[in-house]
Amino acid sequence: MARKTEDGHEQLGALIPKEQLEQLQRQANIGAVASSVAHEFNNILMTILNFAKIGARSKDPEVVNRSFDKILSASRRAAKITTGVLALAKNRSALKETSDVASLIEEVLSVVEKDLVKHRVHLKCEFGSRPTAEVVPSQIEQVLLNLIINARQAMDRGGDMTISLRHNQRSDMVEIAIKDSGVGIPPDQLQKIFEPFFSTKDGPDETGRGGSGLGLSICREIIERHHGRIRVESRVGRGTTFTLKLPRVAVDNGAQAA
Repeated sequence: MARKTEDGHEQLGALIPKEQLEQLQRQANIGAVASSVAHEFNNILMTILNFAKIGARSKDPEVVNRSFDKILSASRRAAKITTGVLALAKNRSALKETSDVASLIEEVLSVVEKDLVKHRVHLKCEFGSRPTAEVVPSQIEQVLLNLIINARQAMDRGGDMTISLRHNQRSDMVEIAIKDSGVGIPPDQLQKIFEPFFSTKDGPDETGRGGSGLGLSICREIIERHHGRIRVESRVGRGTTFTLKLPRVAVDNGAQAA
């Protein structure tokens, strides 16, 4: 039988294996941005359709070529979004590989950037370098997506989000910080946020997602599985910063060239 929390909610984690919980969280994260992705695809399709009509009607080679360029650009944009969604939705190989951490962030952002615009969130990326780490890419992307969605949900009326990436020379760790200007987390809740089924949210947002209390617990487990750490700093009314720390792996340039 499922356990119950102090407020009476059933803890399904007592019955569902961790792997399935991670898959459920992954699907919930994709669902949180699904409407924005669909809207963006509609915009892309309209762009392709409109320039296809212009190119088909024109006898001017320059107009035709310009129309093809626009169609090609829109198609590449659609392919990038599709690749990002598939990467996040699939439970890919659990094998670790040396990965460009900046590329993992960029792949996640290709999926969520329109959702951030829709919710009036101004995004700023600060990549001090492009360090590499030995990770399971899909798992780190899941953590990033979860933290970005949480940050967006903390800013009901929009706000600022900063994602920074750097190589900490002293600790030789890759550090990813996701900072928002949202409502912040009260001190008495801050120490509990990584506990399974504890949530600072009253319930799902307007998309029907969030509030399960599973996300951050799974994030911490994934990061610790990578021999890393996850830290949080928050001030009520000022915002929250989550920092991921992963062991850096140096790339053998000679091997890369080969």
